[in-house]
Amino acid sequence: MEDAQKGPDHIAIIMDGNGRWAAARGLPRLFGHRAGAEAVRRTVEACCELGVKVLTLYAFSWENWDRPARETGELMELLDEFVRRELPTLHANHVRLRAIGRLETLPSGVLATLQRAMAETAGCDRMTLVLALSYGGRQEIVDATRRLATLVRQGRLDPAQIDETLFARHLYAADLPDPDLLIRTSGEQRLSNFLLWQSSYTEWYVTSKCWPDFSKEDLLDAIAAYERRERRFGKTMVRG
Repeated sequence: MEDAQKGPDHIAIIMDGNGRWAAARGLPRLFGHRAGAEAVRRTVEACCELGVKVLTLYAFSWENWDRPARETGELMELLDEFVRRELPTLHANHVRLRAIGRLETLPSGVLATLQRAMAETAGCDRMTLVLALSYGGRQEIVDATRRLATLVRQGRLDPAQIDETLFARHLYAADLPDPDLLIRTSGEQRLSNFLLWQSSYTEWYVTSKCWPDFSKEDLLDAIAAYERRERRFGKTMVRG
């Protein structure tokens, strides 16, 4: 009998559909984003219970800055409110908060709230919650390339030394493992510039549910689907 696939240590989620969820109910988009924040709380709690080691959430993309200023402002206010409100719960449940992206482009107050939360939870070791903010996969690759180019220009690195392993060390969160499972809500089937380098061999799970409706049961369905799969990483499986 074949061994069952081990559950995912690192789950990444593209939280899509907040706006559609609100529109279907005749509500402003902000109501969808607030309902999405509650789905974040449920999902973090569920992942803690299930023993997931890392949960990465696509919270605000680099491209999201192109949305109307009023909406991006509301999203930043909601982010600040969420982090402040959830910080005691994260600390009590030993969840370390991390953030990846071009964080310097965030409003200064929001960045200060994030930095305080990350500092206060730095010693937590039950689970790591990563918020991808002002984040783009292409931008991450460009930033890593710039860091390597600087080292070459300074004479501290020979270009011949650059390989996949060295390059990965210059990504935003080089100490974290690549995601095992990537979940996307609302039925869309694209990466949308999310973790392009890290998701080369990540298993996908797409659900038609909008993010505010995503539940623990949906998370369990995604994990069950993952556990039924055979991860080959480009290799042929040899059976005895």
